[in-house]
Amino acid sequence: MLEHGGNLDAAARHYGRPRSDWLDLSTGINPRPYPAAAPAAHAWHRLPEPSHALEQAACAYYDAPRLLAVAGTQAAIQALPQLRLQQQRRPAQVVVAAPIYAEHAHCWRRAGHAVREVAYADLDQAVRETSCEVLVLCNPNNPTGAMVAPEDLLRWAALLAGRGGWLVVDEAFGDTVNGYSVCAHSHQPGLIVLRSVGKFFGLAGLRLGFVGAAAPLLDALADWLGPWSISGPAQQIGSAALLDRPWQAATRQTLLTEGARLHALLAQHGIRASGTALFQWWPEAQAPAFHEAMARAGIWVRLFTRGAGGIRLGLPPDEAGWVRLQEALNRWSQRG
Repeated sequence: MLEHGGNLDAAARHYGRPRSDWLDLSTGINPRPYPAAAPAAHAWHRLPEPSHALEQAACAYYDAPRLLAVAGTQAAIQALPQLRLQQQRRPAQVVVAAPIYAEHAHCWRRAGHAVREVAYADLDQAVRETSCEVLVLCNPNNPTGAMVAPEDLLRWAALLAGRGGWLVVDEAFGDTVNGYSVCAHSHQPGLIVLRSVGKFFGLAGLRLGFVGAAAPLLDALADWLGPWSISGPAQQIGSAALLDRPWQAATRQTLLTEGARLHALLAQHGIRASGTALFQWWPEAQAPAFHEAMARAGIWVRLFTRGAGGIRLGLPPDEAGWVRLQEALNRWSQRG
């Protein structure tokens, strides 16, 4: 199993510091989640049949013609390589943008597909090669925040569909970015779009996400995942969050402001970072040392060890967290 952010129990055990004494910046999850009401009693008692109300709320929020609810986008990330293998009866030639959320390449490789990791700047050339059957990317990218224009994505999807291929676009961090989603086009052959309720809404523990794709592929994916995949409480809480336009608008503005604040704070310490409203990332030359220094200060950050190495920081939850991060960065900058 790959290592991910949010592994605070492991940090607490390793450093001998209780969970309550940590500032966890290791994920890109909104630190102030949607204020979910308690679900109705029948959500716990009844088998969770598919919710039309949840699908309607999701389609309206994401501007999609049809969506399949899944138990977090991770469920789809794991299932799609298996489904592709089942449908084609042979491994595919898969291009995965790099760097990227590591589960994408991992799951395609684990299913037996031939995976090649390609830098974002070289994706257009990679798609033009007829050997490319599946292209997987995040938009915005996790962890760098890199973006691909929708017109390029749709052009790539058409190219791949013409040879029976797929374009998988993970838009898990797309809620604070206007004009880049291709969810509205997800009914087109070959295009698969993933959306997450965990990041922007801060409801990662709900395990709720959505897949947009052509109807035959969604039907096949639903059959692969099986019945009752979304719990009753997740259906009710997810529907409420997706319909709450005032909370969404206020939260989007807050996150954009705080994302700019984090970017500026890092710049004050000579760190040239990139990212989204929910996180900042940079290729840190002393990444393990930075990670260790923050951990000694009780701040848990995401360490990337592949390639040149890098660091990703999420948003502090309150002013005390901002002060704590500022002080730790001061000590890092003044080390000698």
